[in-house]
Amino acid sequence: MADRIFNLTLGPLQFNWSAQKFVDFYAAIADEAPVDRVVIGELVCSKRAPFYADRIPAVIERLERGGKQVILGSLALVTLERERRAARELFEQTEHEVEINDLTLMNWVRDETPFSVGPLVNVYNEATLAFLAEKGARLVCLPPELPIASVDALAKAGKGCRVGVEVWAYGRIPLAVSGRCYHARAHGLSKDSCHFVCENDPDGLATKTLDGVDFLAINGIQTLSYQFANLIGRMDRLAEAGVTHLRLSPHTGDFVAVTKVFADVAASRISAREGFALLSGANPEAAFTDGFLFGNCGAAALAPF
Repeated sequence: MADRIFNLTLGPLQFNWSAQKFVDFYAAIADEAPVDRVVIGELVCSKRAPFYADRIPAVIERLERGGKQVILGSLALVTLERERRAARELFEQTEHEVEINDLTLMNWVRDETPFSVGPLVNVYNEATLAFLAEKGARLVCLPPELPIASVDALAKAGKGCRVGVEVWAYGRIPLAVSGRCYHARAHGLSKDSCHFVCENDPDGLATKTLDGVDFLAINGIQTLSYQFANLIGRMDRLAEAGVTHLRLSPHTGDFVAVTKVFADVAASRISAREGFALLSGANPEAAFTDGFLFGNCGAAALAPF
C-alpha cells in the first residue's frame, strides 16, 4: 500500500445492521478491501450494541489477519451510566487504539492506550488540534463541514504537531446527534420503545422538505446529509493541503468496490473521471456532493466529470 498518497480509513458503521450482515461486511473488508485502518464499535445508539457485541472479537481477529489496523470507536453521545462504563473500559484495554467521538472520554485517556479523534469532535482551529496533540492524539479526523481553507490550516498545524489529519471522503455526512430518537418519532414510537425501527433503513431514512426536495437522512438519534460526500476528484488538492488520511463511511451495496476505487485513484492507477463513474455504478441511487469543502452550499450537487 506504499504506492498510495493517502492512508484509507474505514469509519465505524453508522447504521443498524443485523449481526450477520455486520459479520459478513467486515469479512469482505478483511479479505478484499485495500484499507489501512478500520474503526469498529457503536457510534450512534448504545441500544444496538448488544445485538452484535459478541461478534466483535472474531471480527477484530479476522480484520487483523487481513492486515488491517483495528481502532475501537466510541459512542457519539455518552449519557447513561452503562455508556460511561463502556467508555471507561475502552481505555482500560491497551491492545487497540481508541477513537474518541465524545470529549467526555478525555477523562479516561491514559498513556498506555493511544487514541485518535473522530469527526464528531469540533476541531475547528489550530489551538484545539494542538491541545489534542499534546494530550497524545495520533490522528484527527476533521469535522466534515469545514471548508478547504480550514483544512489547509489544520493540516499544516497537524504536520507541526506530528498528528495525522483525515477528511471525510465518502458517505452520508454526520451533521448532528440528539437526545431524542427521530427514527422512533417518525413511526409514532418513543425512544425507550423504539422497536429498533432504524433497522429498516440500512443507509438511513431519507427525508424531504415540504416542497418535496430531498434534504436529510435520519438514523436513530443522528441526522445525516441526504447526499453522499464524494471527494474522488479532489485528491490532488487534499494532498497539496497535507491531508494524510481519507475516511470512507460504510454503506450498503458493493462497498469493497468503493474502497478499491479510492485506492486506485490515490495510486494513479485510474483517473478521477474513471473513479467517479465507478462510484456512480457501485451506488447508482446516491446523490454526491463536495459542497462543504469546495462549494458555497454543503448540499450542492456534484456534477459528473
